[in-house]
Amino acid sequence: MFVSGCQRMRAAENPPITLYYAPDNASLIVRLLLEELGLTYETILVDRSVNAQRSEQYLSLNPDGLIPVCIINDEPVFETAAILLALADKYEGLTVSIDDKRRPQFLKWLFFLSNSLHGDLIQRFYPEKYVDQHPQALKLFTKNTLARTHRRFSVFNSAYRDARGGYLFGSEPTIIDLYLAVCFRWAQLYPLDGRADFAAGEYTEITVMVEKLERRPAIKRGCEKEGVTGMFFSQPDYCDPPEGVAL
Repeated sequence: MFVSGCQRMRAAENPPITLYYAPDNASLIVRLLLEELGLTYETILVDRSVNAQRSEQYLSLNPDGLIPVCIINDEPVFETAAILLALADKYEGLTVSIDDKRRPQFLKWLFFLSNSLHGDLIQRFYPEKYVDQHPQALKLFTKNTLARTHRRFSVFNSAYRDARGGYLFGSEPTIIDLYLAVCFRWAQLYPLDGRADFAAGEYTEITVMVEKLERRPAIKRGCEKEGVTGMFFSQPDYCDPPEGVAL
């Protein structure tokens, strides 16, 4: 079942935007973008406690049953990076424009983040979906996935060290910074029995960036609407959402 709620902000001269979300899921990244853009949007809770993401209604929006889905131009869009890019380009914010010579580099980092790092995190959180349940197989898979995750965070950390302005593409954040910040949050919290295995302290450049994000009013609004409080990304704690469940 779905539960509806409306987030009211500055009106926009466009068809309504609806975000299907679950607290502290990938939909959080989309919410942060919507808040930063100052757009009016509606939220619809996908209740994971009753597997609403596997319901016939939700699968008609995303046949893979993953969260989020965003209604843009009256059509459902799934895949986090696709939603972020579509919204950022449409509303000309938190992106690198298509006529900017840095656009190929921007796309490179966005899809590396989406296809590689985010994919690694999912495999780390849900190893049972990817490997045989034999204890030794799970142990080896978990070890290799963690190593790959660290390697990819290291790539980003080096990129931020070389960047100017505090964010990857200058003095203002883009969707890449928002996306990476939420991934950094999750890596420190999940899986529940493996949070001590992630050495967040190694990534000083990423930490500096996420601390800047934490101070932005729109980021605070978006996080707090999902019960994410405190130091959202740099020293995260589990969310206490007003509705729904994170896991």
